[in-house]
Amino acid sequence: MNIQEIISKKRDKQELSQEEIEYFVTNYTNGQIADYQAAALVMAIYLNGMNEQEVTNLTISMAHSGDVLDLSDLGTVVDKHSTGGIGDKVTLILAPIIASLEIPVAKMSGRGLGYTGGTIDKLESIPGYHTSLSIEKFKNNVKEINISLIGQTLNLAPADKKLYALRDSISTTESIPLIASSIMSKKIASGANKIVLDVTCGSGAFMKTLPQAEELAITMKNIGKLVNKETVCIITDMEEPLGKTVGNSLEVIEAIEALKGNMEQDVKEVVFTLGAYMIKLAGKGNNIQENKQRMQEQINSGKALKKLKQLIEKQGGDSSYLDNTEKFSKARYIFPVIAQKSGYVVSIDAKQVGEISMELGAGRTKKEDCIDPSVGIVLEKKIGNEVKKGDVLGFIHANDENLAKQAQKKLLSIYQIDNNKKEKKNIIEIIE
Repeated sequence: MNIQEIISKKRDKQELSQEEIEYFVTNYTNGQIADYQAAALVMAIYLNGMNEQEVTNLTISMAHSGDVLDLSDLGTVVDKHSTGGIGDKVTLILAPIIASLEIPVAKMSGRGLGYTGGTIDKLESIPGYHTSLSIEKFKNNVKEINISLIGQTLNLAPADKKLYALRDSISTTESIPLIASSIMSKKIASGANKIVLDVTCGSGAFMKTLPQAEELAITMKNIGKLVNKETVCIITDMEEPLGKTVGNSLEVIEAIEALKGNMEQDVKEVVFTLGAYMIKLAGKGNNIQENKQRMQEQINSGKALKKLKQLIEKQGGDSSYLDNTEKFSKARYIFPVIAQKSGYVVSIDAKQVGEISMELGAGRTKKEDCIDPSVGIVLEKKIGNEVKKGDVLGFIHANDENLAKQAQKKLLSIYQIDNNKKEKKNIIEIIE
């Protein structure tokens, strides 16, 4: 067996065996297969696809290319994963709610590369919060308070890291088999028993169209089935940013307010739907509506916010920021964006909003880039909202005056206002 034969098979639209896939993953990870050879195989997969068994074998091989975390001593651990979007602060709200229901949340999250920071970057806007813990400490925290959120400290799915970088460099990121195996290999390696996937769809998502999102969701669900990981996929809208804020400290503040009962409607629909299915998969309630009601009760009683405080304190952070969000670092300039006409908001292109936030310093283009936690965008008007000329559409938070003025103009141009009101579905489809 050699890599040339494997490339030829996939080039000629033949099925790769488990042994061939394992050979490729092992030898590419350890450097025995050159990037140009891997690129040829990846392009063949991109052009000719993979069947269900091939995708599953690729996922398992990548999951076992590095460390595999064993969380079996924590009971049923339900993991939630999003395929990404703009203003996605869901984990910050959802994880404490679920943990407050005595369902273990043991989550490793990544840093952001692109429009805004990842969950870990956002948590680090709270002074003192440690995102790097030993696995023993990570698991002990879950045993003691039902929750721990850390960065990826283990060498999880190193094959995926190499392949992801390669795919990006040769324009093959849109391959459904490769996206599905990338996501699911990390979920398997991180020890999840059951998985709820938030598959975002729209301009600010990886999957721009519903057929693409459905194909990805079904592929990942089938992988889950074949590896005995019960998986539910929920397709959510990402035509506009989720919630009001895009940025790091700004999103943390919105998450804190949400746990105090002040939650934006689109955020609430997404959080409560994902959470209701997490509760179901954990075996703590089969009725989705009742599960949502239980989540609301945890917010109303203050238990969900208390759980976030426990998490922050347990990992060295200053929980007083939850009581007084004014303590978070503030941007030097806050510029309003003013509506130039009356009507209804019909479009706010999520991708373009993300690009503005990155230009302000809320995201990174390279792993080495530093994130400015204080900058970002606050949207005061969303799709479906009525607007009068002179109303504030949003605010630019910036530490550079020129960047702020540029962002101001760009955000105004992104807002599309029309006479006819547009309705939007936040939850598009649920695939159980």
